[in-house]
Amino acid sequence: MCGECGYRATQKSDLSRHMRTHTGEKPYKCDQCDYSAAHKSSLDLHLAKHTGDKPYMCGECGYRTALKSALSRHTRTHTVEKPYKCDYSAAQKANLDRHLEIHAGEKPYMCGECGYRTAQKSHLSRHMRTHTGEKPYKCDQCDYSATRKFNLNRHIVKHTDEKPYMCGECGYRATLKSTLSQHMRTHTGQKPYKCDQCDYSAAQKDTLDNHKTKHTGEKPYMCGECGYRTGDRSSLSRHMRTHTGEKSYKCDQCSFSTTSKSALTQHMKIHNYAPTL
Repeated sequence: MCGECGYRATQKSDLSRHMRTHTGEKPYKCDQCDYSAAHKSSLDLHLAKHTGDKPYMCGECGYRTALKSALSRHTRTHTVEKPYKCDYSAAQKANLDRHLEIHAGEKPYMCGECGYRTAQKSHLSRHMRTHTGEKPYKCDQCDYSATRKFNLNRHIVKHTDEKPYMCGECGYRATLKSTLSQHMRTHTGQKPYKCDQCDYSAAQKDTLDNHKTKHTGEKPYMCGECGYRTGDRSSLSRHMRTHTGEKSYKCDQCSFSTTSKSALTQHMKIHNYAPTL
């Protein structure tokens, strides 16, 4: 039994570990920096930061981590397991805490550029990148960069050239299981994401999110060049090309390039056109 707090243990080694919470003793020391820990397992986790080794990978989206526990938390974002509940339920307690701010109705974080408000500081930080163009997440194998780590993780799998997930209907192959799941809806017609204000439904969540802005009238994405506003981040990205002149959609049969995918699709009809004699 611990003489400080009355904690009891069946094994002497457990009591010894517990006593370090009172003494502050950290006998496990890193040989590469001045970090020290009370438990060997904590030191082992720390050492992974020096090696850069991330052996645990999510099969859904390519997310990698050095910690098995971190992977377990992450995989809940893909499964229906949500142990933390309001009527809302969440995979992690931190997400529940953030959700509860919605009930309070407070949105203390405001964008000075366009007036967008949010209850979460992290959301404001992400939003600000739509104005600054900052893309802090950079690929170490090419010049790709992204505003969000999730997008970078999805991009990185493209370098492996592995596409283990195949559609049984048409032979389409994908690097991510989630991408194949989205593709399958083109065959099934399934639209699991439903609007709670009208009968609209969508095959993908981001499409539903874009739709919802039509009900709220919210247009949080603003062009810093001309003041154009939109409720859809992808619309802002397309709009910005009118200022930059970037033509990222290129024809693989001639030198034509354009700022929009729809214009490229229209152009391709020229190559596919076969006049009748």
